[in-house]
Amino acid sequence: MVSRPFDVSERAVVRAITVTGDDILHRPCREVTEFGTTELAELIEDMVLTMHVADGAGLAANQVGVSLRLFVYDCWDDDGVHHTGHLVNPVLDEPAPADRRLVDDAEGCLSVPGATVDVPRTDHAVARGFDQYGEPVVVAGNGQFGRCLQHETDHLDGRLYLDRLSRRDRREALRQMADRREHVFALRAARAAELGR
Repeated sequence: MVSRPFDVSERAVVRAITVTGDDILHRPCREVTEFGTTELAELIEDMVLTMHVADGAGLAANQVGVSLRLFVYDCWDDDGVHHTGHLVNPVLDEPAPADRRLVDDAEGCLSVPGATVDVPRTDHAVARGFDQYGEPVVVAGNGQFGRCLQHETDHLDGRLYLDRLSRRDRREALRQMADRREHVFALRAARAAELGR
């Protein structure tokens, strides 16, 4: 059963999610240069639906095969604030070295289906970008939402969380994916069917 409510039009479609090894995930995405278009609005709606069907907290455009700097999110932070939305052409503000505190916490990825490993990330993140109409947006968060902002921006730079792991942890994540991916794909298909998509 789909666990979170969301609002997308009836024309939104579930897109296939790319999996690690697909070339589009391993190269930087292009900047969005045209705002306010029907195509961009439809891509965002499709991504929101796809993220929810896959039970994700965030989804980058290259994870649905589109090489554009855009991600969507639906995630809670450590203060109990629920964040939903999208960010176009995001750039992370790097914390000053004195303010940088790394936290190891469990992280998964829709493009590494079924794997969860601890990944070091800063405990807070600020991302600047635009909405689909080209209006400036600043999004900040701690905990899982801060982690989400960093994870999704990494995707747009052609980096997966696997790239931040030791060799041993990377092997473990890939082993988990091999063991669980078919089960994950079956759950996603069931959720899509439940929604009639």
